[in-house]
Amino acid sequence: MSSQNPDISMEKRTRDWIGDYAPYLILGVFVVWTLVPILWMIISSFKLRTGMFEMPPTIIFEPTMQYYEELFFGSNPLTPYLINSVMVSIASAVVAVGLGTLGGYGLSRLQIRGKKHLAFWIISTRMAPIAVVIVPLYFIYQYAGLLNTHLGLVIAYTTFNLPFAIWLMRSFFDEIPVAIEDAARIDGATRWQAFYKVAVPLVLPGMGATAIISIVYAWNDFMFALIFTNSTTQTIPVAASQLVTQTGTHWGQLMAVGVVILAPMVIFGLIVKNYLVSGLTMGAMKQ
Repeated sequence: MSSQNPDISMEKRTRDWIGDYAPYLILGVFVVWTLVPILWMIISSFKLRTGMFEMPPTIIFEPTMQYYEELFFGSNPLTPYLINSVMVSIASAVVAVGLGTLGGYGLSRLQIRGKKHLAFWIISTRMAPIAVVIVPLYFIYQYAGLLNTHLGLVIAYTTFNLPFAIWLMRSFFDEIPVAIEDAARIDGATRWQAFYKVAVPLVLPGMGATAIISIVYAWNDFMFALIFTNSTTQTIPVAASQLVTQTGTHWGQLMAVGVVILAPMVIFGLIVKNYLVSGLTMGAMKQ
């Protein structure tokens, strides 16, 4: 009986090791690349300015709440910006999901000539960069009296969220067999009753996923909030940009406001993560 070549055996073990551990190594590098800047920001927000740029950085230090106190109780408190962000994010998400559900259902169920081309045209409007529409929207808003209003921001965010919402909701409705609604209509339900009593409850995870994505987009937007608002309607990303001035950068407050911007979305994401995953995987087969 011939013995196995040790070189071949070693090569096979090496390939097996790479195949088993390489994905975890790549994932670990990605996690470190993503989380280290965030952790650095969080830690720095509790340091005095002199300690932020120490090399090597100090991990054990006496924390300070100075920058958070300046943000919320200083001469220009952050609270109004937070309220504006919450208002326009939730309102735009509600409008986008509501209209997106109706539009997605129509594209999924109605027999429309050129339906596939229409669906592609709808999602293609989302591909346009924001800079392309800023100038025409600004003049429209000026004539319509929507500048410096919460309603103007809600309309702007809905304009960009709605195509994506329609596209997602269409795929979610495609996952639901038409026979279920046909059975409801045989029992006497109208098309509208079959829609909101049968189809809508079945796509609630998809509606939740769409709402989450819409909220995150509106929460993080900077361009619309910068151009279309004033000091009374600006959102929190605009407030963060004001900490970078010609005389210098307020690093402590900037780190603190970064944590304030990030924290609600992280907490919100952890709460609804299962709902988001189930909603997105619901339409995965049709994407």
